[in-house]
Amino acid sequence: MSEEGKTRLRQGGLSENKVGEKRKPEEQRSLSNKAHLEAHNVKKGENVKKSKLRKSQLSSIVLFILTISAFITRYWNIGYPAEVVFDEVHFGKFASFYLQRIYYFDVHPPLAKLMFAGMGWLLGYDGHFLFENIGDDYVKNNVPYIGLRLLPATLGALLVPLTYLIMTESGYPVITAALAAGFVLFDNALIAQTRLILLDAMLVFFMLCTIYSYIRFYKLRLREFSREWWVWLITTGVLLSLTASVKMVGLFTVATIGVAVVYDLWELLDIQRGLTMKQFRRHFFARAIGLIFIPIVIYLFWFYIHFAILNTSGPGDAFMSPEFQETLHGNIMTLQSHDIRFNDTITLKHKDTSVYLHSHVDRYPLRYDDGRISSQGQQVTGYPHEDTNNHWRVKPAQPFFEDRAENDVIKHGDYIRLEHVNTRTHLLTHDVASPLMPTNQEFTTISVDDESRYNETVFQVFLENGDSNSKWRTKASYARLVHLVTKVALWTHSAPLPDWGFKQQEINGNKNNLEKSNHWFADEIIGKNETEVAEPKKPIRKLFFFRKFFELQRLMISHNSGLTKPHPYSTGPINWPFSVRGISFWTKDTTREQIYLLGNPFTWWLAVGALAVFIGVWAADTVSRRRGIHPIIDPVRNRLYKSTVICSYLMAAAVFNFMFVNSINYPISQQASKQKIARVIMFADVGYSAVIFGLGVLVIASSIFVFFAPITYGTPGLDVNAVLRRKWLETWDFHFAK
Repeated sequence: MSEEGKTRLRQGGLSENKVGEKRKPEEQRSLSNKAHLEAHNVKKGENVKKSKLRKSQLSSIVLFILTISAFITRYWNIGYPAEVVFDEVHFGKFASFYLQRIYYFDVHPPLAKLMFAGMGWLLGYDGHFLFENIGDDYVKNNVPYIGLRLLPATLGALLVPLTYLIMTESGYPVITAALAAGFVLFDNALIAQTRLILLDAMLVFFMLCTIYSYIRFYKLRLREFSREWWVWLITTGVLLSLTASVKMVGLFTVATIGVAVVYDLWELLDIQRGLTMKQFRRHFFARAIGLIFIPIVIYLFWFYIHFAILNTSGPGDAFMSPEFQETLHGNIMTLQSHDIRFNDTITLKHKDTSVYLHSHVDRYPLRYDDGRISSQGQQVTGYPHEDTNNHWRVKPAQPFFEDRAENDVIKHGDYIRLEHVNTRTHLLTHDVASPLMPTNQEFTTISVDDESRYNETVFQVFLENGDSNSKWRTKASYARLVHLVTKVALWTHSAPLPDWGFKQQEINGNKNNLEKSNHWFADEIIGKNETEVAEPKKPIRKLFFFRKFFELQRLMISHNSGLTKPHPYSTGPINWPFSVRGISFWTKDTTREQIYLLGNPFTWWLAVGALAVFIGVWAADTVSRRRGIHPIIDPVRNRLYKSTVICSYLMAAAVFNFMFVNSINYPISQQASKQKIARVIMFADVGYSAVIFGLGVLVIASSIFVFFAPITYGTPGLDVNAVLRRKWLETWDFHFAK
């Protein structure tokens, strides 16, 4: 264009660009389309917000319905039966002991029982009823049992919304979350367990709270060290401790969260995450404080409360050491314990088997049944009843003492001889095999006039936790009597001798002389002169908290391991998910009513089927990936694998979601406040067919629940035909089936 033309254009108010636009209408159309697209995106964003709002409202409605239904199913007719049912005989009794401050022993930590005691205190209950027998009447004994049962029932009802929230927080759609919560809602076993004065409601409640809390914490991993992040980390630690403080089995939840945390830390350690070692250490110590230190402090706190309340002697004394028992008011160690002096006549009792050290004139046979030869010496046995043949005089082993009075108090480390009073013989052990255990030494006696084997009659007294100043006392001291020559310890076990030994327990020498099972205690001093000057009354002993704590923990662990021993009504873990056998909680013959612990067969077996599907999918996917084939896209695969390890019902719902998923799903993390690039958030989405299928499953589950409700709630009574209709497996040993 010439300069003249340009001048004319400028004078006309048009620039070169304007001219160009007039000459290029496609650019105008492009601008117009861009404006339309922006408007469309704005409208689409508004529609997404409306959709999310509708889903949120629907989720709230579903959660409300599930929660109300949960309270109805747990509260319905909770006052029936008005009798002690199943293990209420234990845990109700423990609550009463707290209210009366009487010491007891139990294999479980104290939190749940403290909660029952607290509820009883709020209800004005004083602990007068001791829940002695199943079937004892609550109403006649004026026990606020309904209030006590409402505590576990409330927590049991909350399991349903908790399950729902766990699923929704994990990014699952409403129908999947409702399916998992519905399984919990209609589980007959959970309802039966959580309507009674039992510990299981507290255990599962804290367990699910822990899982929910950890999910909330993990979703904040992009907002590390924010206030919310710390809140959910510490909350997880607190709930972990509460779970372990109800039952020892809660440690499995601790292990589950521990594995997840270790995996998370391993991921953070990856150099590709971009963390310096200083930043990693900060993550590590934060988790150590929140998930190790705080839980330990809280766990210890409940035992501190436990010891502070239970300060009076009770049925739990016998499990504890003499030192522990001396910390209790009114304990036998303080009231009836006396110093043992040389030349006192005492009875010795074995701590574990409660038999007396006993001897009589009868002798061991020359030859035992297995052909071994005995010493034919006088029999030394364990006898469970009081008898004058249990009397032994404690004499000093003279060559080992200097400047000690003949009636001096016996102390830790002293050397003694035991004279059997009735037969005037000394206790002796020698290198001859015992009757029942060829590896252990025989115990016999020798005449007091025979000094040729003096050293073989000498034993050294070792008091438990004793030192050179520790005195041997009746009832209060556990002692090991170790032979001077052979170093074996006086020991017994529950196996009876043959007829020639009158079926009494065998006494022999244990070569492992440090075992706890070698402990004996002096039960009484025979003929103690009541006119003697009384020994000064011992004050209540003070014992360091951790000494008491570790003693109780050791006993809890050892007795818990004893609970695994088989019995006629036990079933192995492999049978549990298949509902092979239930447990009878309560029966009433006159009305043919019963409470039988049995899960909803439909949901339990469906969960087992879901596990089988998961294993099949995992196996096929693993094999395919070895051949370079990826049948499942990574987000869906990650969701499936990471969501099927919590519990059976959540796993069943996760498998259901996997089968019906229409779009990619992925765990949802909240965006960091300073994150510039928005993280793509993907939700699990299923179609209408999944909704219909899920609702159908819940209808069936609810129908089966109603069908088995009479044996869950204990009413109404069922005739023979009604019982047999519910006996789907021969192993279900219902009452009144004939």
